[in-house]
Amino acid sequence: MSRALMIQGTGSDVGKSLLVAGLARAFVNRGLQVAPFKPQNMSNNAAVTEDGGEIGRAQALQARAARLAPTVDMNPVLLKPQGANGAQVVLRGVVVGQAKARDYQAWKPRLKPAVMESFARLKKRSDLVIVEGAGSAAEINLRANDIANMGFAREADAPVVLVGDIDRGGVIAQLVGCKAALDAEDAAMIQGFIVNKFRGDAALFDEGMRFVAARTGWRALGLVPYFDAASRLPAEDAFGLRTQRDARKNGVVVAVPLLPHIANFDDLDPLKAEPGVALRMIQPGEPLPAEAALVILSGSKATIADLAALRANGWDIDLLAHVRRGGRALGICGGYQMLGRLIRDPHGMEGDVAEAPGLGLLDIETTLSDRKTLTHVAGRAVAFDAPFHGYEMHMGETSGPDRARPLLRFEDGRADGAVSREGRVMGAYAHGLFSDDALRAAFLRMIGAEASSLRFEESIDDTLDALAAHCEKHINLDALLEIAR
Repeated sequence: MSRALMIQGTGSDVGKSLLVAGLARAFVNRGLQVAPFKPQNMSNNAAVTEDGGEIGRAQALQARAARLAPTVDMNPVLLKPQGANGAQVVLRGVVVGQAKARDYQAWKPRLKPAVMESFARLKKRSDLVIVEGAGSAAEINLRANDIANMGFAREADAPVVLVGDIDRGGVIAQLVGCKAALDAEDAAMIQGFIVNKFRGDAALFDEGMRFVAARTGWRALGLVPYFDAASRLPAEDAFGLRTQRDARKNGVVVAVPLLPHIANFDDLDPLKAEPGVALRMIQPGEPLPAEAALVILSGSKATIADLAALRANGWDIDLLAHVRRGGRALGICGGYQMLGRLIRDPHGMEGDVAEAPGLGLLDIETTLSDRKTLTHVAGRAVAFDAPFHGYEMHMGETSGPDRARPLLRFEDGRADGAVSREGRVMGAYAHGLFSDDALRAAFLRMIGAEASSLRFEESIDDTLDALAAHCEKHINLDALLEIAR
């Protein structure tokens, strides 16, 4: 008989997504058919599914952990923050509109049937559906018509395990405070709790675990040590990027300006994993480092707004000087659009600005459209004669003279991207290029970095296996199965 279990958190970034991935792999290793599910997600880090839609990147990783192909049912509602227009609303992989935060509350009753249908389909073909909540379980100001946390748990009759983050401090208050904030019927859905990201001697927190259990009536299900290898896996949102520092002093410097609406930033993960690369996320107010061999403008969910932010930080001046000195620049998707001469937005997809001048480093122009391209792609990188695989996820058409020198050639013959006349500036729409070991090695040689023997895709599965073992060791999985219904 199929069962469901919901993992909710005391707040954002407590490790819900990671634990769901680890639990999915652990239960699959026990012989169960497991499916991940997140009713509503808010993230600009998205993935293209096999059925031609888009879902949160975290759910795609969880599907991989469960050894399944990702489908739109795994994340039926995806909200993608988009500057002045609030958030783009994606329903079962397809954009259905835009909504401001206040207006979105009226959307929820219309979205709920699709959420429940997707959940029912997953449950029908699985032994266990592991559901992930969003933000905090105790967001009582958003409780009316909720489809993300307790509203979903009650509708689906999915028992809840609450996760607290001890690394940020105050975990006892987090957990006990959630119980105090929730109404009695919602609190009754919670059957146990997990304390995540513990560092040090576990015996020193025995009393803390007993106190939470006594004050809440919830079962203590695990004290989970910090999983250091988590940085090797794609992150769900950009929260951690705001404080991320690369401790490596050696290696070829690759600089990435941290723009407000950065999207699909897991494109950078393979570079971060290379020992010969010092990947630096440049925080607002900091200059682009003069020693950088490469500057990457990453994907963006609000290209025109991020272009304005780039200029406000003076990064446009730094980037132009970098290229004049012989440095290289790469734009991915929205970053590719920024490198051109002009960006037009005739349909107001990103707000009230109808057009904005680009950086002028590529002789191209882009017109944003209301049609979204979502597809997996493969082919060869023309500049390196190396294979690649990845995906397209963009709303825009780009043209101009530099398109005569494409960066990529797809298997179906289509060209993607552009390279400047002198060859130091390039860009393309395709995401995920650096995950291909051969292309990454060729690219690193071009910027003077030594490629390692890293097999990136294999390393992701190895890390998921290690995460599953970590969960097996520190969480009472038998108790979780008893709780699930």
